[in-house]
Amino acid sequence: MYQTILDEIFHAYPMYHKIGDKAYKEGLENIESLMAVVGQPHHHFKSIHVAGTNGKGSVSNLLASFFQEAGYKVGLFTSPHLVDFKERIKVNGREISEDEVVDFFAQYRESFQPISPSFFEITVALAFDYFRKKKVDYAIVEVGLGGRLDATNIIIPELSIITNISLEHTALLGDSIEKIAHEKAGIIKKGVPVVIGEYDKESLPVFVSVAKDKNATLLTTEKIRIITSKFENAPPITHQTVSIFENDTLIAENVKSPLLASYQVKNIATFVKAALYLCEKLSISDKCIISAIENVIKNVHFQGRWQILNRHPLTICDTAHNLAGFVEIVKQLKETDYRYLHVVLGFANDKDVQAMLSLLPRNNATYYLCQANSARAMEVSIVEKMAQPFSLKTVNGGSVEKSYNLAKQSAKKEDLILICGSNFVIGELLGLV
Repeated sequence: MYQTILDEIFHAYPMYHKIGDKAYKEGLENIESLMAVVGQPHHHFKSIHVAGTNGKGSVSNLLASFFQEAGYKVGLFTSPHLVDFKERIKVNGREISEDEVVDFFAQYRESFQPISPSFFEITVALAFDYFRKKKVDYAIVEVGLGGRLDATNIIIPELSIITNISLEHTALLGDSIEKIAHEKAGIIKKGVPVVIGEYDKESLPVFVSVAKDKNATLLTTEKIRIITSKFENAPPITHQTVSIFENDTLIAENVKSPLLASYQVKNIATFVKAALYLCEKLSISDKCIISAIENVIKNVHFQGRWQILNRHPLTICDTAHNLAGFVEIVKQLKETDYRYLHVVLGFANDKDVQAMLSLLPRNNATYYLCQANSARAMEVSIVEKMAQPFSLKTVNGGSVEKSYNLAKQSAKKEDLILICGSNFVIGELLGLV
């Protein structure tokens, strides 16, 4: 029955994950109508709202881990899912059950039809209804797309967070950093503090202006420093050690972070700034910051961020899927020891693929190009043509599974296999391993 319901909602409602811009419903009218149908569940729990181009998933998961460590019952809403729809909605790290999904749609299917909601709007309604039923103390709510007109923006949170801004979804959000920052800043609510993670001379004035207009205290990570210790690539790689400072004050020393990518330092800084505010407001021990980081994988079953799948050869997957993400991936590759690089690579068709390809190493690397099982996946032949100017050695692997198997067959023990480029690709891969 669960699979039948999933098939119905995946096909009956416009889904951005599958069809892209056509699924985007601009405005909050639909979600307001859905909330009225299900009894305004978002009024029954407190929330933290997290927006940003990259890193919002990591920060959201760290915050959920933080509240669990502090003894709260916490809901977590993220998107997209990688393997199973239920990943999007969790309470204290446990996914919503199949029965809960089936019961919700059985109860409200007919009432929703006149509203003509998108897939994402319905999923938000399901999540908020579930959080109310489970009587969560707090819900960590990740924005789907943008902020101002995102369906999640119906909440009035206790704290808003914007991780960073880069050029993505420009057709929907605007073709400049300032325009995109304005859309993300739409989650800033009157009198609600906002944490800004990364910012620059283009985005910061937007945040300052909107925060001032909303009388919202603006907090930045400027004085947060994360010092990392280098770890050896010899197995087993289980963590990187970080020490956390605010100004020159040591907050935590030798924290064992299971988030292995160097880019996670930025996300940890954003999380720490938010957590320090919450510690003070809610009288939570700052020791929960340490345990939240160290136990984030165990607490919330976080996947897909520089995740080690195998050690001989070292096999890693990462959901990097835009230019800013690829900048971080390439930086991480330079810090990783390997004899030869094998990359299983596939993209969605609405990304700046040429810009991402231009960053990739040309020497000692083979790229196994694949097309995920999604209407939004870019055809391999198109990626091949885009890769030619950059002299990348490519192999047409076809499907994700075939490409991955080719990489495994070719790789020696001292090599590195990396799978990246699209959430679709990582989702299919994790369903195989």
